[in-house]
Amino acid sequence: MDTQPRASSLPDNPLFQAAHRLSDAVTKVRSKLARRWHFQPQTVAYQGYGSTEWVRVLGRIVLAKKPAPGSHAERVALTGNQNVRGWRAFTSVPIQHVEVELEVDGVISHVRADRGGLIDAVVEVRLSPGWHTAKIRAQGTEPAEASIFVVAPGTDFGIVSDIDDTVMVTALPRPFLALWNTFVLNERARMATPGMAVLLDRLKVRHPDAPIIYLSTGPWNAAPTLARFLNRNMYPSGTLLLTDWGLTHDRWFRSGREHKHRNLERLAKEFPDMRWLLIGDNGQHDEEIYSGFAQEYADHVKAIAIRQLSVGEAVLAGGHSENADHTGSAVPWIYSPDGAGIAKRLTELQVL
Repeated sequence: MDTQPRASSLPDNPLFQAAHRLSDAVTKVRSKLARRWHFQPQTVAYQGYGSTEWVRVLGRIVLAKKPAPGSHAERVALTGNQNVRGWRAFTSVPIQHVEVELEVDGVISHVRADRGGLIDAVVEVRLSPGWHTAKIRAQGTEPAEASIFVVAPGTDFGIVSDIDDTVMVTALPRPFLALWNTFVLNERARMATPGMAVLLDRLKVRHPDAPIIYLSTGPWNAAPTLARFLNRNMYPSGTLLLTDWGLTHDRWFRSGREHKHRNLERLAKEFPDMRWLLIGDNGQHDEEIYSGFAQEYADHVKAIAIRQLSVGEAVLAGGHSENADHTGSAVPWIYSPDGAGIAKRLTELQVL
């Protein structure tokens, strides 16, 4: 979990250190304006996962606008039927470095949110397999409850899926369209990729103990919107592993490739007996990332399924990668333009 970077821990680059000071100053100004506009501290809980000996708890502490009590907006929010433009997800302001209490089955831990308000913590606790709840408390906010999926011992199959252009059509690589889809488009106007919800649902039915991880380079601000999209389009519930845009303690910009590779490595170490089905598309870098991971952790990969973009989608996405030759790979590779085609090949591999 990120911690507040001290001047001595930052790279010896005056420009980079100045950028950090400017970024923190902007956040302070935004916080003052948000409180003036009656934004209130809120704890946002995200779904986590874990084993019978530990759990990974995810959440975020932000200043956000709450709908007026009894208003139509409040009623819609309570039912999860919001239909808002993407930019509204970015109006919240992170509350940096606040102390947070986590409670899981009576075990209490204290952590500190990072500079983006994010909580990403591991709590050692003994739990039975299945669903559990973690309570997240921060001063000045109402407690929030995060669902936690505890993987049963002996489970040897899991699913990792990209989101952009894999389960949701976004045409993300092209900057203008990325901005349009992220900030302007109503969330209900976003389209599900044909057949992918059915595919993932069938996989979950066949492997009920399998954890599902939605691994994306999208920002944490969009997590509630993405969760509603997945639920509305009948995708099985799973943990969202997103990232934040902007400065880190040692980089100007966060690397999407590094974010995905780091989390794949983490999953391999957390579940050493698990073999993962990796699902992505050929419009970004999924093939390269998955191929590198499979070469290094071949025993942890069951198969790799790549959704092929159509000609029109490839044009909107700024092109696509060429299907590489994987004849020498120890891991089966699947290419198909939709979920039905992937399901057919997975059936042949006896994964479905």
